[in-house]
Amino acid sequence: MLNILKNRKVTKRPSNLRVKGRVLYLVDDPHLIRKQLAGENLPFSKTLPLRDDISTDEITPAHLCFYYDETLGEIPYMGLRAGGEFPVSRGSVKAGGFVASVSGKRRGKGSSREQSPYAEKCAGIQMVIAENIERIYKQNCQNLGILTSTDFGMIEKIEKGEEIPLDVFCEGEDPISREIIGYGGLFHFNLARLQGEVSLPSIQTQNRPMTLAEKIFARHMVVDLSTDKVGVEAVTPGDAGFVRCDLRFSHEYVTPMASIFFEKLVGENEKVNDPSTILFFQDHLTFLDDVMSEEKKKMGLLDLAHGLGTRQELFAQKQGIRLHGLVKGQGSEAICHSKVCESYALPGQVIVGSDSHTPHSGAMGCIAFGIGTTDVFNSWITKDVRVRIPETLKIVFKGKKASNVSAKDLILLILAHPYVRSGKAIGKIIEYAGDVISHLNIDERATMTNMAAEIGGFTGIVAPDEKTVDFLVERRGMNRSDAERLCEGWHGDPDAEYVETLIFDADSLKPMVALPGDPGNGVSVDQLQGKVKINIAYGGSCTAGKVEDMDMYAQVLKKSLEKGEKVHPTVSFFIQFGSQEVKSYCQRKGYVDLFLKVGAKTIDPSCGACINAGPGASNTKEDVTISAQNRNFPGRSGPGQVYLASPYTVAQSAICGYIAAYEP
Repeated sequence: MLNILKNRKVTKRPSNLRVKGRVLYLVDDPHLIRKQLAGENLPFSKTLPLRDDISTDEITPAHLCFYYDETLGEIPYMGLRAGGEFPVSRGSVKAGGFVASVSGKRRGKGSSREQSPYAEKCAGIQMVIAENIERIYKQNCQNLGILTSTDFGMIEKIEKGEEIPLDVFCEGEDPISREIIGYGGLFHFNLARLQGEVSLPSIQTQNRPMTLAEKIFARHMVVDLSTDKVGVEAVTPGDAGFVRCDLRFSHEYVTPMASIFFEKLVGENEKVNDPSTILFFQDHLTFLDDVMSEEKKKMGLLDLAHGLGTRQELFAQKQGIRLHGLVKGQGSEAICHSKVCESYALPGQVIVGSDSHTPHSGAMGCIAFGIGTTDVFNSWITKDVRVRIPETLKIVFKGKKASNVSAKDLILLILAHPYVRSGKAIGKIIEYAGDVISHLNIDERATMTNMAAEIGGFTGIVAPDEKTVDFLVERRGMNRSDAERLCEGWHGDPDAEYVETLIFDADSLKPMVALPGDPGNGVSVDQLQGKVKINIAYGGSCTAGKVEDMDMYAQVLKKSLEKGEKVHPTVSFFIQFGSQEVKSYCQRKGYVDLFLKVGAKTIDPSCGACINAGPGASNTKEDVTISAQNRNFPGRSGPGQVYLASPYTVAQSAICGYIAAYEP
């Protein structure tokens, strides 16, 4: 395969570009958006109500990501909410002749789906301008050849059709990102890399005190792709290079597009690099048949969704890749994050996955981070991915948390902090530490690292310790001495440098809830105005479908049943297992019988309500949900209002019929 690619012709972009056309302002005013789509050009003004926090769910709603080709160009921004409305219709952006898209803070937050920038590109968008841009989304744009900028002065240059030096898009970028921008995308850059046309500066950082994450990166930095030499003495934030991956995984939402890229650009009969270190999962759309509306089925979306799984299965068979698929009549084997953490992740590894919640496995003391489709496809060729070593933000929880406070409450508190809300944590490694964290088991740590994605972080990580050893022994059946050896040495140096340290006191923390619209809308339950009635309670997703989450649901429901209480008659309560292992655990513990007896409905393993692809999602705007999932962006889990909370609070609310904290 590498020999074939070494003979491909590759050229760079010109040093000056001219991006000429219309500019689309994504504003919080549906009337203004419709005027632009109808052909009226808006003048740029600092008073324009630019939308902040535009997620990839809004750029390409999940149910439209069943497309994985140029058809995506018809659907960008169809999930965009402005003034409570959805003003963008199918095909309207592409028909509008727009070349640039402008918004406010935290552009591209949420899912790592590359369908979003690919949809924009296929609709004609060549440049994205925003006050700040989320890491994965920005990297996906660069990989696809879309230019990104935080300079609103670009708008005038576009409107006048002026030449823009390519260098301005490279300012502040590492050498690799600059080259990728120069070559118009990651694949063409990698062609140049394989052909020896790119000379990247080697990492010259001398031995220095390092954080845990920096130590892992240093061991995995690729020195020479041609000789397979890996590992450097030390790294420091800002160092750029390629990092060798111990494990690469993707799910059925991403694998088909990546396989199309691979077969189109590499060759239909070519083989991926080291299939034994690649995993595929069919976990996102398991129950779509049960919840998709007849209207969407008539649009052919269900057939498209089935095609994703079929395409992935065929590619897995062709390439000899392990596929964790469906279990007949029992859902999927597992949600990808649950399975990787349960069965694969080891301290000190580098793991990449096609999902923004890949940091889930950081609970095991490894570097795990999400990548886009183009990165996935390129990693099949080179077995590495590009990285600019991020700064590390240390978050310390001191004191002792109350027994009804869980890791979910801790993370909702972090998300509401001004440092995070302002976007200062974007792209940083989030290292969790302190007495409270050291007492958390791996499942609860995984809630913290999983939701580093909501912080906007590069990844989340907890240093391995006795809890990690216990997990490897009890859940993996590993010999204790072997487990201890795996964990040995993986900790930060005492004088390692952190960009910032945030310290939280857990002593006074009460159960939290995130108000609808964003996980950062956190308040304590007792701050809610009156009783917030609910009609749906959902306990599941990768964040809250783990063994210890099930212990929490069971604790609340057992106490309720002893008092003669059951799920409130106006509430539908769903509890979904994150893996077949979790389901078996619940059967052994008698939890399944308990859940059913109290009036909850159990769901077999899979992703589901979190992405509006399974029971527990809302059906109407009037629905109010309390959910233990990780995101409550508009429209992500249906048209209703979604509050986020811990498993304790979700279960107690299901009993009460309104949002209520559990009191042991």
